[in-house]
Amino acid sequence: MTLLDPLLLLGCSILLVAVSLTALVVAAFPAIQDVSRAARSAEKLFDRLDRELPPTLEAIRLAGLELGDLSGEMSQGVQSATAVAQQVDLSLAVVKKQAGNVQTNTRSVWVGVKAAWQSWQDRG
Repeated sequence: MTLLDPLLLLGCSILLVAVSLTALVVAAFPAIQDVSRAARSAEKLFDRLDRELPPTLEAIRLAGLELGDLSGEMSQGVQSATAVAQQVDLSLAVVKKQAGNVQTNTRSVWVGVKAAWQSWQDRG
């Protein structure tokens, strides 16, 4: 064995490593480009989200507040309608009672008229 044999093996090894690394870089280049494009797309997406998300969240918050106000107004409307219905019920009860009183008074008047008529006929 000579001294050149190990140097030749070392040179061949270095050459094979260089060829392998070159092949790896060439094979990985499209994947690296795709990753670069994906990173740019992600950056654009994050920029858009950064611009559009806060106003959207604010609009959602305001809509929630408006819905809360509307719910309160609806509750007040229902309470008012309930109060009106109770007043109508009370009025109907009063009307029924007054109608009963009128009926009683009408009977009393009719009985009085009949008695007066009978009395007048008995006199004559």
